[in-house]
Amino acid sequence: MTKLAISALALLALAAPARAEGDAARGAQAYRACAACHSLQPDRNMTGPSLAGVWGRAAASLASFRRYSMALKNAKIVWDERTLDPWLAFPAHYIPGNRMTFPGIKDKQARADLIAYLKTAPASGTAEKGAPSRQMGGMMMGAGPAPNLKKLDPEDRFEAITHCADTYRVRTADGKTQEFWERNLRFKTDSSDEGPQKGAPAIVGAGMMGDRASLVFASPEEISASIKSQCP
Repeated sequence: MTKLAISALALLALAAPARAEGDAARGAQAYRACAACHSLQPDRNMTGPSLAGVWGRAAASLASFRRYSMALKNAKIVWDERTLDPWLAFPAHYIPGNRMTFPGIKDKQARADLIAYLKTAPASGTAEKGAPSRQMGGMMMGAGPAPNLKKLDPEDRFEAITHCADTYRVRTADGKTQEFWERNLRFKTDSSDEGPQKGAPAIVGAGMMGDRASLVFASPEEISASIKSQCP
């Protein structure tokens, strides 16, 4: 190799931006931004796919997740430092047309820390680190992983729901009745291993004021069957 070529390579190396050194402990805290949509439990998919074992995995390849965009399926990339950094910085720009609504992490050091954490996070059986806590009784749920709805306290399981005019009235297993404006009550299903038992739907609070909630059923068929038109 000529001296000229060596000099050119040296200049290119100096011009290339240095990659920040990541800290996995700090990355566990940075993961809070991901915990609302991504679990670290194998095959426990939420809004997005589980990130357990994501390091070295081909994009859109987790068989248990069925909602990948065609853009991500066609990306033909493997998740590592080279791909995760631009993805976390600006997902919509790195792979246009994907369904990730997260705007990105602009801080280079924060991205490096999160990447270091994802690289070392166990691929099986451990709970998410640094995820915010959540509460079911009391009608609140934070941004952490979705709660297990198989075993419910009486205040978290509803027994009857009626609709009159613009109001739903929900009676929970502890005998209390709560009223909701019809736009403030959402109906959802969760058929996963942590969803509610058949015939025992859950009520999960939403919002800070206690005026909104989600009713979570084991299957879509249960939704219409549970609602009765009835005015006091």
